[in-house]
Amino acid sequence: MSVASSRERYLVFPEERLPWPQTIVMGLQHVMAMFGATVLVPIILGFNPNTVIFFSGVGTLIFIAVTNRKVPSYLGSSFAFLGSVLAIQGGPAGHHDLAFGGIIVAGVIYFLIGVVVHFAGINVIRFLMPPVVTGTVVAVIGISLAGAAWNNYKTELVTATITVLAAALASVYLRGFPRLLPVLIGVVVGYLVAGIDQAAGGACATATAGCHVNTAGIGSANWVGAPVFSFPTFSAKSFSLFWFIPIVLVAENAGHVFAISGIMKRDLSGMLGRTFMGDGLATMVSGFFGGTGETTYAENIGVMGITRVFSIWLFIVAAICAILLGFIPKFGALVLSIPVSVLGGIELYLFGLIAVIGGKIWVDAQIDFSRRANLAVVAIPLILAAGNADLKIGDFEINNLGLGALAAIVIWQLLRPGHIAEGGDMGRDVFATTPVAADA
Repeated sequence: MSVASSRERYLVFPEERLPWPQTIVMGLQHVMAMFGATVLVPIILGFNPNTVIFFSGVGTLIFIAVTNRKVPSYLGSSFAFLGSVLAIQGGPAGHHDLAFGGIIVAGVIYFLIGVVVHFAGINVIRFLMPPVVTGTVVAVIGISLAGAAWNNYKTELVTATITVLAAALASVYLRGFPRLLPVLIGVVVGYLVAGIDQAAGGACATATAGCHVNTAGIGSANWVGAPVFSFPTFSAKSFSLFWFIPIVLVAENAGHVFAISGIMKRDLSGMLGRTFMGDGLATMVSGFFGGTGETTYAENIGVMGITRVFSIWLFIVAAICAILLGFIPKFGALVLSIPVSVLGGIELYLFGLIAVIGGKIWVDAQIDFSRRANLAVVAIPLILAAGNADLKIGDFEINNLGLGALAAIVIWQLLRPGHIAEGGDMGRDVFATTPVAADA
């Protein structure tokens, strides 16, 4: 379709396409935008980077198909799954099959929520998850990951500190497209610092962990090879540790859809059910073959905000590029060579952002914390998360993330009647605010 009329209004809509050279270049720009966060998740979790980025591309194509090519978005690795995956694995190594099972369970629940929203409307979500609950669940995830971030950070303080400062400075002082890549910039700077120090015979030269750069794996890896597929195992923990994650994904995805609607000046609220279903289906497919949980990416929305180009073809190009990267084992080896201390620096930044984004949801929704119900809904879950609360009944386990999320939902339902009777409101609609992504 011609985009002449679009150029006049400085917009290229989803159904339109730029000339192929421009489409390919701008599609690669979206690959760069999603790259840093998408590949960081498998490193933290011990997943295969090639498999993960392969399924980010596959998941994006699934999403595009389910949403009937009307919602321009890229699907990448979700940070909302980190705490649950690390809990069921017992760390970044081992029991990946159990993690894949949990990811599938979350995807199924998310898909079913999408079906309900598609036929019943968004009000059912508003009833169960007003902004005070949604913000609390997001904050609980960030707080519960604090210990994991510090354990990696302290392995080598200098490199980790330089990494986190590079990411923070990039997010504030850079302009244009580079400002959307603080995670990638932080990782690159930290990697270079660790490599230079190691080559010069500094602390990294003798470290067995921390700032050690493992370049041996890069040299031995093949240039071309198929992604490694792994398969799930299901247990009681697959539900107990993952059931609440769709709560975050719903708020995140809805925020993204409304953000795109605002930038594009086109109402996409009628597509919310389909976006949940598309994301849920992509997460199920990814988990079944050894990938991470998927979510729409705020970074790519930022790119659309800058370029004003919303063509679906850009995301198709980006998805195909991600799939092709999955067939380059040397790329995966490069990702796995990133030092632990660099990861710690980025994790300190990202996990803190997740917690703060929960607070941003409260602020955007104008939550009144002079109301006792709001205070209780927030206070109790945060302490459960910070205190590493854990409940085990046989093989069934709810960790601090699950307990915090469950507490927020249950306490709100218990206190809602009294809150309303005293004249309290639900706060400004979270589903009409700016993105609330847990993917940083």
